[in-house]
Amino acid sequence: MPLPLLMLVVFGTAKLLAELFEHLNQPGIVGEIIAGIVIGPSLLAWVRPEGVVLSLADLGVMFLLFRVGLEIKSSELVKIGARAALVAAGGVTLSFAFAWAVLWFWNIRSIEAAFVAASLAATSAGLSAEILSRRGLLDRRASRVILAAAVIDDVCGLLVLSVVSGIARGTVNWVEILSTVVFSCAFIAIVGAWGTRAMQHVIPRLGAGMRAAEAEFALSIVLLFALALLSTYTGIAAIVGAFLAGMALAETAGPRVRTLVHGATELLVPFFLVGIGLRVDIRALTSPAMIALAAVLLCAALAGKAGGCGLGALPLGAREALCVGAGMIPRGEVTMVVAQLGLTMGVIRTGIFAVVVAVAVVTALVSPIAIRIAFRLRTESKLG
Repeated sequence: MPLPLLMLVVFGTAKLLAELFEHLNQPGIVGEIIAGIVIGPSLLAWVRPEGVVLSLADLGVMFLLFRVGLEIKSSELVKIGARAALVAAGGVTLSFAFAWAVLWFWNIRSIEAAFVAASLAATSAGLSAEILSRRGLLDRRASRVILAAAVIDDVCGLLVLSVVSGIARGTVNWVEILSTVVFSCAFIAIVGAWGTRAMQHVIPRLGAGMRAAEAEFALSIVLLFALALLSTYTGIAAIVGAFLAGMALAETAGPRVRTLVHGATELLVPFFLVGIGLRVDIRALTSPAMIALAAVLLCAALAGKAGGCGLGALPLGAREALCVGAGMIPRGEVTMVVAQLGLTMGVIRTGIFAVVVAVAVVTALVSPIAIRIAFRLRTESKLG
C-alpha cells in the first residue's frame, strides 16, 4: 500500500472510531485500538503489524511519554519515588505469580508459562499516560504515582525478561543482569535529579545563539532522541528516556514548544494505539479451550495489577489505592515485545501468543473505563 494511503487508512480509521466512541460517551482511545482490530488481520486485513506502521507506533509512544514528562516536575516525582517503587514491585510480582499459576494449572510447560507470565508483568506506561492525559488527570497525586510506577515497572519487566530468556537459552548471565540494574537505576537517578537544572542552563544559552526557526523545539527533540537512545544502551525501554527528557524540560520549555510537541503527538499516537489492535488475530482464538484460557488469564492479569499495585499504594488511602490499581492495569508495548521474543525463540506457541495478545488488548480496552470509575469514586468521596 502506498505510504499516503497507509497513513490515511490508519489515521483516518482511528480518528473516525475515536469520534464515534466519544459520541457514545465512551473513551476515544478504545475506538482507536478497535480501529486496529478492524483494519488488521482479524477482520479486513488491510494493514499488517509490520514495517512503517510499527515504526510510527514506536515513535508515537516516545512522543507521548515525552509530552507527559513535560507536564511533570522532577521534584514532584522524587517525593513519591519510594511509594511508586513499592507499587511497581507489588504489581510485577503479583501479576507474574497469578499468570504463572493459571498456566501451571492449565498444564502449560514451565518455560512457556514463565515467558507468558513475564510478558504480562509490566504495565504499559504509554497507555496509562494517554488515558490520564486525555481525562485531564495528570495533576493528581495518584496519577503521578501511576506514571512513576509505570516507568519503574518497565525496568522491572525487562529485568524479568532477561532472567526468563536466559533460562530458555540454558544460561543466565547474572553479571549482565546486575549491570543492567545498576546502569538503568543510575541513569534514571542522574537525569531525574539533575536533568532539570542542567536544561535550565543549557537550553536558553544554546537557543539564544541559534538562528534556525523553532530552535528551542529542535533542541528539545534532540534531547528526546538522545535520552531515548541512552536508555536503550542502559538496557531499558526507549520510552523511559523519552519520559525523562520531557521531565528535564518541564520547567524550561515554553508554550510554543509544548504546542508543537502536542501537535506531533496527536499525529503519531493513533499509530501506537492502532498498532496494539493490529496484533490481534481473532481467528487464532477459535477453540473453546483457548477462549477459556484467555478469559482466566485476563482475570489473573487484572487482579495481579489492581491487587498488587493497590496494596503498594494503600498507605495513601483506600480511594487513592483504587485509582492507582486501576491506572496500572493496561498492558501494551512491553507485553508485545516479550511475547514476540518468546515466539521467535520457539518458546511460546502460536496459539498461546494469540492468547497473550488478546489479554493485553482487552486490558487496554478495560483500563479507560476502570480509571474513569476509580477517579469518579475518589471525587465523590471527597465531595461527600
